Amino acid sequence: MPTQQGAIRLFRLAGIDVFLHWSWFVVAAYEVQVRTGDYSSPVWNVLEYLALFVIVTLHEFGHSLACRQVGGTAERIVLWPLGGVAYVRPPQRPGATLWSLAAGPLVNVALVPLLMGVGFAGGLFGWWQAHPNLVQLLRAVSLMNLLILVFNLLPVYPLDGGQILRSLLWFGLGRARSLMAATVLGFLGVLAIAALAIHVQSIWLGIVAAFVAFNCWSGLQQARRLSWLSKLPRHQGFACPSCHAAPPIGPFWECRLCGQPFDSFEAQARCSSCAAPFDAAHCVDCGSLHQVAAWAGRRLG
Repeated sequence: MPTQQGAIRLFRLAGIDVFLHWSWFVVAAYEVQVRTGDYSSPVWNVLEYLALFVIVTLHEFGHSLACRQVGGTAERIVLWPLGGVAYVRPPQRPGATLWSLAAGPLVNVALVPLLMGVGFAGGLFGWWQAHPNLVQLLRAVSLMNLLILVFNLLPVYPLDGGQILRSLLWFGLGRARSLMAATVLGFLGVLAIAALAIHVQSIWLGIVAAFVAFNCWSGLQQARRLSWLSKLPRHQGFACPSCHAAPPIGPFWECRLCGQPFDSFEAQARCSSCAAPFDAAHCVDCGSLHQVAAWAGRRLG
């Protein structure tokens, strides 16, 4: 997954920092050069690629703002040649996760009638006869938006469609088994994408297949860890304020001073080795950080 390393911070909007990876410029230069015959001037090719940048950015802001709407955190978006990544952390509940994921493709759905309306207005007022380059640009933008929508809705983890499927399965199968099922289906998608890449001799599809395979493997390891966590005995009377999971019994927290593991809830938020006090603890299940006092007396999930 792309990170801030090697990326340029472009702007900050609604508390969300947008970064652009350096490789985006390399691919942009290549794409503009190979498609110069589509327009009468390379300027239109640049505008087409900038339109792709805008569509992907809007898609990722859809994820980020929806995540915040359900009480999650979203502070960073990184754009790179394979699209964009919104670094979101929704509450670990299937409904909250589902909305955070579905909001991205819904942005592309909303753009479809908007682009159709522009096309209708252009034909009504005679813009297209006078500006054929504008016609080609609108067609290209409409096609890009549709391809982004369709591709992201493929039920292949970690694409939006695969993660939406995982969130739906979560309601019935639980957190660990739903992720396991989604990653297994994702590996089948890898085989299909790889076969298509070989058939059409596409390097880009091969890169996508490798990207999907890597994330499916990471998701499979996470599913195994979640399955292991679900079988651990838990502290009764405590629950994470974010995901409502009770903390596991055992030395799952590490002292920042002496480095020794300890059970933050059994030791009353003190390291059992050096007695250093800690007023906050990370949730082993969802990773959120909360004051220890906020865990007490909450509903167990």
